[in-house]
Order: sequence, then C-alpha cells, then structure tokens
Amino acid sequence: MTNLAFSTLGCSGASLDTVLKLARSNNIKGLELRAANDEFTHVGLSAAERRELKARITDAGLEILAVNSYVHLCGVEEQPLDQHLELAAELGARGVRVFLRDDDSGTAVSPTPGELRAMDRVLAAPNDVHVLLETHDSHSAASRMAAFCRLLDAEVPDHNAKVIWDSAHTWSHGETPAESLELLEPWLDFVQIKDTDSARDYRPVAIGAGDYPVQQLRQALQGRNYWLSLEWELKWHPELPPLDEALPATWNWISGEQQ
Repeated sequence: MTNLAFSTLGCSGASLDTVLKLARSNNIKGLELRAANDEFTHVGLSAAERRELKARITDAGLEILAVNSYVHLCGVEEQPLDQHLELAAELGARGVRVFLRDDDSGTAVSPTPGELRAMDRVLAAPNDVHVLLETHDSHSAASRMAAFCRLLDAEVPDHNAKVIWDSAHTWSHGETPAESLELLEPWLDFVQIKDTDSARDYRPVAIGAGDYPVQQLRQALQGRNYWLSLEWELKWHPELPPLDEALPATWNWISGEQQ
C-alpha cells in the first residue's frame, strides 16, 4: 500500500491540531514540516516545545519525513544548516530538506564553486539525520542532481546526503519519470508529487487538472516502496484548492480513479 505524506506548505500557518486532523481524516502516514518563523516548526523552538511537538506527532502515528528548511547549500553566505539538523534530530525526523540553488550553475566548470561549498557543508554535517537534497532550482533536473551526488560519493564517501525527488520539477526539464528514477535511485529517499500544467510554465494546478504523467510515475515506482508526499504549494499559489480537498483528490489520482 502507498504511504502518503503531505507538506505543511499546503496549510501554512495552520495549527498543529489542524495538521493532525487533516492527517487523521485522510489516511496520511507522514509529514514534511515547513520550518519558518510563521509556522509551528522553526529553529527557535525551546527544548520543551520540541519534545511536545515530537510527542504529539509520534502519538498520532505519523513519521516526519523532513524538516523543510530554506537553506541554500551552494550559497556564499553562511547557512543555518546545523540549526535545522539539530531540530530535525530532536524531532525524530529523517532529515532536513535543503536546496542547492547554485548561482554558478551557468558555468562550464564542474564542480562549480557553489557545489564545492555544498560538498564542504555536507562533509561538516553530523550523521544522525540526512541532508535531503531536493530537485529544485539549479538542480531541478535529475541528471544534474545525480551528477552532484556522484561527486559527493567520490569526494565525501561517508556523506549522509540523500535526495528528495520533486517529480514535477524533473519532468519540467524534459525527463520522463522512469528516466529520473533511474538517475536518482541510488540516493533517493522519497518522492514529492503535484499536478502541473505544462502550457502554463508548469504551474501547479488542482490534482487531475494538469498534465503531469502520473500513470508513468506509478509504473516507474511499481514494486518499490518509496513514500509519496503531496507538496501542495497553496502558500505560493493561493488559487489552488485547499488541502482538505487536495488530499482526497490525490488518493484518487494516485489510484487512477481520477484521470
């Protein structure tokens, strides 16, 4: 059976009570927790607040797939990666979501200066939780992310980085789901899903209203046990339906009942 999670980006600003109710009423088994000052998850939480948050999520039978930071691993400026890794460890999360966001990605140099900074940060990171590299921004294509991960394997062989596959981003870069999965599988942790409209610059749309090839994704993942997580970008796209409508539609979409 598919394990489905969702990101709290889809209900940004909602209380933990609301998130747990959404999970309970929609057969959700996991969460991605958006980490920001306007959310109930952020690096400023006290030790007691962290213990309570972990206990309530655990008691609800939910797994925290990721603390979703906005750390730019390639950035020149200092990045609060350690703070987010500490938070993730104390919450019992599998890892911290980061972006590479490499400003040097247009150069022919490999690795770029930004990728070298990213490798240094991965090298310095503790190994109790994963650094989760999302296919996003400069490394949206699975081919680009896989190339970086091969560099990590060669230069930082004991690294603790894995990949979050934003399947809509790789598709928007011309890769089929099967192609992206083959490239990313050696490092893959879980798969983010959403429907998008290629005629509108791959903007997220209501589940079933776009043209993301979800049937191809299902076929590519057949026989594999990766988590799926709905990254419902309601905060950035307020025209989308609310999460309590998107979650039931997602189950139908995944099962093939909604085409």
